[in-house]
Amino acid sequence: MMSPESESPPSAPSTQHSGPLRLGLLGGSFNPVHNGHLAIARQTREALGLGQILFIPTSHPPHKPNGSLAPAQDRYEMVRLAIASDPSLAISDVEIRRPGKSYSIDTIRLLQQEYGAQTQLFFLIGLDAFLDFPSWRKPLTLLELCPFVVLSRPGLSFRSLSTVALLPSMSESSLADLDAGRISQLEVPLGTQRLTCLQLPPCTVSASDIRSRIRQGLPVANLLPPLVESYILQHHLYQEDRYRTNS
Repeated sequence: MMSPESESPPSAPSTQHSGPLRLGLLGGSFNPVHNGHLAIARQTREALGLGQILFIPTSHPPHKPNGSLAPAQDRYEMVRLAIASDPSLAISDVEIRRPGKSYSIDTIRLLQQEYGAQTQLFFLIGLDAFLDFPSWRKPLTLLELCPFVVLSRPGLSFRSLSTVALLPSMSESSLADLDAGRISQLEVPLGTQRLTCLQLPPCTVSASDIRSRIRQGLPVANLLPPLVESYILQHHLYQEDRYRTNS
């Protein structure tokens, strides 16, 4: 869901939701969704006191070649199966049902219309993706739409946020405390919104590793929800190199 704003305004959704008052938006290719994604969602929901995490599978993200993803409907179905037994997790097809590439600014605006003013949205994004955020189109507009939550990523330091031009000055010592685990989260005022940095337990599961293991016929039982593993086998997904992405 890391995308610039499109030229045309989004169309209004046909339904309204009475959903939770605090909703985390977790976008991604989910190629495939794995146990690490589920752990990150649950840990973030608990840490921030969110009512629900909304998984948003991308359709055609601009930063990945179109041929590198499993079909969008398969990725959507795998997420649906993975979260079916957990009412704190939900899924949206907002990006899949919209033709063309997936644009974050359209997605947020559509969901704001769909859920209404009674629901506060939180945009969840990995630290690796957020470091590229200034290159997105109209990034300042995006930051004003809703609070952003930057999630830790293995091998990256929150101190690198001090190099992001769009952000206000951030305490180097606080960022160092976050990296060292002396504090678990840091909130920074950001215009009319705020930015939250959240340190999570390291996630060692990788979708690219899972795809590689499937191609090699290696076991993935501890990496995927059982229903997702069954779906992949039944639909013969990830048997070829064309499904290469990094997430």
